[in-house]
Parts: sequence; C-alpha cells; structure tokens
Amino acid sequence: MTPTDRPRSPSFREAFAFWLKLGFISFGGPAGQIAVMHQELVERRRWISERRFLHALNYCMVLPGPEAQQLATYIGWLLHRSWGGIVAGGLFVLPSLFILVALSWIYMDYGQTPLVAGLFYGIKPAVTAIVLHAAHRIGSRALKNGALWAIAAAAFVAIFVLNLPFPLIVLAAGVAGAVGGRVAPQRFAMGGGHGAAQHDFGPAVIDDDTPPPAHTRHRWSRFAGICAAAVLLWVGAMAALLAAGGWSGTLTQMGWFFTKAAMLTFGGAYAVLPYVYQGAVEQHQWLTAPQMIDGLALGETTPGPLIMVVAFVAFVGGWTHEVLGPGALAAAGALAATVVTFFTFLPSFVFILLGGPLVESTHHNLRFTAPLTAITAAVVGVIVNLALFFAYHVLWPRGFDGPFDTASALIAIGAGVALFRFKRGVMEVIAASAVIGLLVSLARHFF
Repeated sequence: MTPTDRPRSPSFREAFAFWLKLGFISFGGPAGQIAVMHQELVERRRWISERRFLHALNYCMVLPGPEAQQLATYIGWLLHRSWGGIVAGGLFVLPSLFILVALSWIYMDYGQTPLVAGLFYGIKPAVTAIVLHAAHRIGSRALKNGALWAIAAAAFVAIFVLNLPFPLIVLAAGVAGAVGGRVAPQRFAMGGGHGAAQHDFGPAVIDDDTPPPAHTRHRWSRFAGICAAAVLLWVGAMAALLAAGGWSGTLTQMGWFFTKAAMLTFGGAYAVLPYVYQGAVEQHQWLTAPQMIDGLALGETTPGPLIMVVAFVAFVGGWTHEVLGPGALAAAGALAATVVTFFTFLPSFVFILLGGPLVESTHHNLRFTAPLTAITAAVVGVIVNLALFFAYHVLWPRGFDGPFDTASALIAIGAGVALFRFKRGVMEVIAASAVIGLLVSLARHFF
C-alpha cells in the first residue's frame, strides 16, 4: 500500500488483535498511551485521520474517566459499532487487571520478605516525587491565569486545612467555572492542548471527509436502549452484591463507593486518588496509607490506565476483610478487584456510547467546558495535597514524633531531579529507586 492509497477497512478480527496488543503495551500513562494509538492508528495503519483522532480525543478529555481508554472505546465504536467500542475499551483494561491481581497477590503473600520490602522501600519516595511531578505537569497546562490559580489554591486549602470531601470541592469548582464562564469567559476557555491536525499521513479509512457511518447518527431509541442496558447492568450487579452480603457488606460498599469515584475522575487518575484515599483508607479502612502508596507504585509499573490502582485497593480490601472467608484470601482479593473494575469503568463505556453521536453539539461550547476548566484547576491543588500526604508517610513513617528518614528523602530528591531536570520516564525512575531502596535495606540489615 502506498501513502496515496486508501487502506481497506479493518475486519473485526484484525481490530480485536490490535486492541489486545495495545492492552499489553500501553505503558507510560495517558500521554504515552495516546502517543502509541496515534502512531499505530493514524500514522501506520491509517484507520482514522489525525483530525478525526484529535476530535475524538478532545471529547474524551472533558469526560470523567481515563481519556486513553475512552479514546480506544470511541475509535473501536467508530469502526465496528457498539461491540467494537466495548471490545476496544475492555481489552485496554483486562490485561492490566490480570497483571495487577497477580502482583497484588505477591505483595500480600510475600510483601514482608526482605527482598520485596527493600524494593518498596525505594519505590515509596519515588512515588512522592512522581505525584508532585504530576501536579506540576497538569498545573503548567491548566493554570493559565490568576483566576485558575486562585481556584487551585482554594481547593488545596479546602482539602488540606478544612478536610472537606473531594466531591464537594469538585462541585464548588464546577459552580465557580460556570459563573466565571459567563462573567469572564476569556479566563475559562479551554486551552487547545491538542489543537488542530498538523500532519497529513495519507488517506485513512475514516478520513476528514468520510461521512459519519450510519451507526454514529443520533437516535433517541438507541440513546434510550443504552441507558436501559447500563442501568440494568449496574442494578443487576448491585442486587447480586446486596443479596450476597447486604448493604454493609464489603463488596457492596466497594461497588457503591467506586461508582461515585468513577464520576469524579476529571483531570486523570491523580485527581481522584485523594477521594479514594479518604474513602478506602480513612472511612472504610480497606487498606493502610503505606499500602496505598505501594499500590500506586504498582499501578505506575503496569500497562493500562493508572486508575487501575483501584484494583489493588480492592484486592487488599477483599483480602484483609476476608470477604470469602479465611481460607480463600487470594480468591477474595481477585473477586473484589474484578467487582471494583466493573463499577469503575462502566460509566466510561456509557459516556462514549451515549455521547459519541452528540460530540459535535458539545465540542467548543464554553457553557460546557468552563466548569471543567475550573475543575481541572481545582484538581491541581488536590494533587499537591496528595503529594504532601505521601511525603509525610514516607519521610516520617512513625509520625512526626518518630525519626526523619534521611535515606527516603534522598531517594525522593533524586527521583524529583530525574523527573523534573532530566525528563526521565516514570518506569525508569521507579526501577532505579527500587534498586537503590533494596541496596539501602540490605546495607542496614548487614551493617
């Protein structure tokens, strides 16, 4: 096929093979995952033009949930109808779920051995630097003027000083954005972070001038059908959990909590982690604060969306609460991880399958995007609070009354320099920090 030939439309089987492959190679967070999809789908296979790719991405950017997974769902739906979207989005998540369940089992069974404990000793301070770097990365893109800086500062004070719940902060930021979009629209216009298409890679299956496929046209009957199917899936799953363990059962509470969390993931996984911490660590006590840090480290080193850290949270909660009894701890963890993954990602599929045909009516609409711009600004303040929370538990592992961990501080500083100054990748930083942590632990053990 030459660059001027229009490629043939991929079969469902070909698309299935690609989405499966993507699920195993989607490292590097959303930026890396989107870059891989662009290279494969726009440049190499030419299944979709760059302009149409960016159009879909800009829609996914304003939705709650992992934008890379939603983008895969969107393109899969565009190519092969609803089942194409479900397969694309599902395969983006499933490999990560299987890998995280296996790693979580190793962590719970062997986490106290000197080897594993030493590796995590180095990883924890690196995670602190990674979260701070995430706040800087999002802030440099989102905080474009004094009004947005003020919203970020107010969000930090609200969660750090006043200990207000994350949903209330999101709601307040959204209201501020809605008002600001009317009073000072130029300050709340969403930045063109992904802009317009800049390159022409040749004709594509879904090109700039390709008429929308018949299945992408809005029909109220289809809209109602998807809503009904989503409600039935959610109600059916919750009813099964209620029948098995009652409303206070661990799995039921996980399903309800992570349904709410799924609606709050504006600005990426780091945005919702403080809410997950408030609920999973403080309220329900499914895991401890140090375990939460370890889970984020595991999430950073596995393929798939970072929000998959919730699978680790659920695995530990299912294990420690013995939801299947004391003789089936690993099975309980795996079941809890699966339940939470279902409730976390169900809304993402619904948003794409429902909203895809309506993209044109919402895109670049300031009334729609101004609240989201303000929420993203608030998220920066919340993430800074998360970095301080991690720093406290890493640098003073026994509380402020205990000793300061100088070695952890040096590892955190080194990780920060690698990320900020030398632009090293997250996985490189975690790997190097893990090795240093192991060496420090061995030195302390033998000397």
